Amino acid sequence: MKRTVTLFTGQWADLTLETLAQKAKSFGYDGLELACWGDHLEIDKADQAYCDAKLAFLKKHDLKLYAISNHLVGQAICDNPDSRHKGMISPEIWGDGDPEGVRQRAAENMIETGRVAKRLGLKVVNGFTGSSIWQYLYSFPPVSQETLDAGYADFAKRWIPILDAYQEMGIKFALEVHPTEIAFDIETAKRALIAINNHPAFGFNFDPSHFGYQGVDYVKFIYEFGDRIFHVHMKDVTWNEHPGTIGVFGGNVEFGDNRRFWNFRSVGRGRIDFDKIIRALNDIKYTGPLSVEWEDSGMNREMGAAESCEFVKKVDFFPSSLAFDAVFSK
Repeated sequence: MKRTVTLFTGQWADLTLETLAQKAKSFGYDGLELACWGDHLEIDKADQAYCDAKLAFLKKHDLKLYAISNHLVGQAICDNPDSRHKGMISPEIWGDGDPEGVRQRAAENMIETGRVAKRLGLKVVNGFTGSSIWQYLYSFPPVSQETLDAGYADFAKRWIPILDAYQEMGIKFALEVHPTEIAFDIETAKRALIAINNHPAFGFNFDPSHFGYQGVDYVKFIYEFGDRIFHVHMKDVTWNEHPGTIGVFGGNVEFGDNRRFWNFRSVGRGRIDFDKIIRALNDIKYTGPLSVEWEDSGMNREMGAAESCEFVKKVDFFPSSLAFDAVFSK
């Protein structure tokens, strides 16, 4: 039996959940990973009756639910919130825009997201953390280790109370390791874990697309953090073989611009080796969902979502319970 294939709804928040559910089922998906924006999952409304109705709705459409995701609010917890964040989060969390107030309200909302996950009978909340030190990615003017240490300490101060609450609820938080987060590659993921004393409620939503174009070994990430991979995004990316006019930092142009060094692609149309990923996931005994996060600026999204579902179902397999040469001794 293969893993469940779900569709992350974050890039489809312009559609009602009713419309998207019908489309996702027609594309071949087994379930949805609900984003906490649009009408897909409204944390401020999600009492037990709301959650029961949401589960009944998904059951009506023969769709499963394994995780919910609150990336946009999570981003505001460690960032220095500005006009970009105001456009992503609710007016209630933004309030008067005072950065510290925004951070605290975002943290409260993230704890409530854990409660909502529990009401839905789930074990995993995916999301972002934000980072007070992402701005120091390129160390010039020179950045001291004390400054970086302070950034990880800030992350710990803000997230350990959230993680403690999750631990009490039996919920895991899965950070999508990603540029602009406290962890964006293997080494920063290690450092983030050290900062929070390897908190048992903290792990990762593995997404290979954010590693490939950086030159980070995305398969090694699976082996490094096998016991902390709580969820998996299937997303593809391509990057250029030869130098162009824009480098890895993006050149201040929009996603999809063909001058960029890298761009996201529909699953199976980029450079990520998904066969190696499936084999590594089998090695760490990951049996959770494979959730398609579809982001290809140059392709019709309905066509892309349908072919991505088909691709993931084709590439996925569980390991054999018998070595191929074991029969020789029979």
